[in-house]
Amino acid sequence: MIKAIIFDIGGVLINLDMDGCIRAFRENLGFDRITELLDPYHQKGIYGDMEGGIISADTFRAEVLKDSRPGSKPEDVDRSMYALLAGMEADTVETVKSLASRYPLYLLSNNNPISMSHILRMFRDYGIDPDTTFCEQFISCEMKLLKPSAQIYLEAVKRVGLPAGEILFIDDNDTNVQAARAVGMQARVYVAGTKLSALLSDL
Repeated sequence: MIKAIIFDIGGVLINLDMDGCIRAFRENLGFDRITELLDPYHQKGIYGDMEGGIISADTFRAEVLKDSRPGSKPEDVDRSMYALLAGMEADTVETVKSLASRYPLYLLSNNNPISMSHILRMFRDYGIDPDTTFCEQFISCEMKLLKPSAQIYLEAVKRVGLPAGEILFIDDNDTNVQAARAVGMQARVYVAGTKLSALLSDL
């Protein structure tokens, strides 16, 4: 029996625009190396280091600016990062609101401080108060753990305080879903472009 639900963020609750993000880095900063760093599931290089909590957001900004157009500013880096986040579907918003009245909801995401600040604003813009809708946020840069390591799932289970088998995890990456199942959680793959309500219609 499912007693709590944990959602990935990017690619599940919030749509991702990879092409738009690449374009923003090139237009705002002249930073062409973004294609070496950006990945729909597991960021690479300095981007991945920031999401793993190895380097700070300020260090990430400084490293990007080293290879950017002269005169580029830290806020240009942030603005380019935000271009990855393409909003929420109406069905997703309503599904989250409905589930929040029946289940404890959580977030578990490979993410970074720059994007998270925008994500929390975006939730509020769509009428979802992250402080009351989600019991806790398990964010990789804060935990210094990354999916699909078993440790991040085990820590999430510990903090939720329920048996792993009573927790449902939703992610858009099958590797992450399989890793959650390996520690005993229930888990489902969300396919971009489909309705979240359909995936969870049996709850």
